[in-house]
Amino acid sequence: MKAMVLEQPGVPLQLLEMPDPIPGEGEVLVRISACGVCRTDLHIVDGDLPEPKLPIIPGHEIVGTVSGLGAGVDHFKMGERIGIPWLGRTCGCCPYCKSGAENLCDEPGFTGYQIDGGYAEMTIADARFCFPISGDYSDSEIAPLLCAGLIGYRSLSMAGNNSVRIGIYGFGAAAHILTQLARYQDREVYAFTRPGDRAAQEFALEMGAIWVGDSDQVPPDELDAAIIFAPVGSLIPAALRAVRKGGVVICGGIHMSDIPSFPYKILWGERILRSVANLTRQDAKDFLELASKVHIRTRITEFALEDANLALAALRAGKLTGAAVLIP
Repeated sequence: MKAMVLEQPGVPLQLLEMPDPIPGEGEVLVRISACGVCRTDLHIVDGDLPEPKLPIIPGHEIVGTVSGLGAGVDHFKMGERIGIPWLGRTCGCCPYCKSGAENLCDEPGFTGYQIDGGYAEMTIADARFCFPISGDYSDSEIAPLLCAGLIGYRSLSMAGNNSVRIGIYGFGAAAHILTQLARYQDREVYAFTRPGDRAAQEFALEMGAIWVGDSDQVPPDELDAAIIFAPVGSLIPAALRAVRKGGVVICGGIHMSDIPSFPYKILWGERILRSVANLTRQDAKDFLELASKVHIRTRITEFALEDANLALAALRAGKLTGAAVLIP
């Protein structure tokens, strides 16, 4: 099979010919039809996230069809369309796993980080962490839902049911999905972008935001909650200033630049600052069911597998509208 491989952080991916993987016990072999390009992939490639398995095939928004079944796999069938997300395995026995918080597992394995992922023609995955994909979504359209959508869904859940005015900092793949979900729930979305990024602001309005502005602007109304997708630590004080007393600021990314010091008074008033860490399998089941009801549509730009470096460069430069998807 062909695969785009990271041999060392900070260098471009290499297109390599590799042996076809063979599924072991409890695993499925998947012929990949689409793989989304996530900012987490960029953090791995750029070396922001420590100690990836090297060499590693990145990618964790994977859609494909089952082309092989390992021993003991009886809940998937050959030819079935399935999705493979970021959470690739858990220990199942730590206090977090036992309490239903498997996203905080002490010994997890993440797809495209410790486990070879979807920048390839084929991959294998633990069948327990894969999901059947149904509905009229194309493979490319559904790929971003498997991380950008899931993290957005978990972030919005943390905002609470009573949060109506939602600020979103950084309007990319996750934000354009989340905005559609928020509007379905009769919430108001205030979108913050890089200063002067008119294309992103127009995109946010198209997706349903009621107000758009630069990330250093103050919104016209106090927010009930703010969700930060941009990996920029200086946005945290800005978001805290924008939310009301008792409001919550949620950091939706896995990596962020250092947070600058800020006066206690912008946290005071029982404001809450919290992060989102990974996802659970129940998140995926709940969100994928909800997405079909909401009729969420993803804005995608397709790239050939061998052009993965171009897709990552476009994401790094902020030149994408929506999400990039690799097609083997």
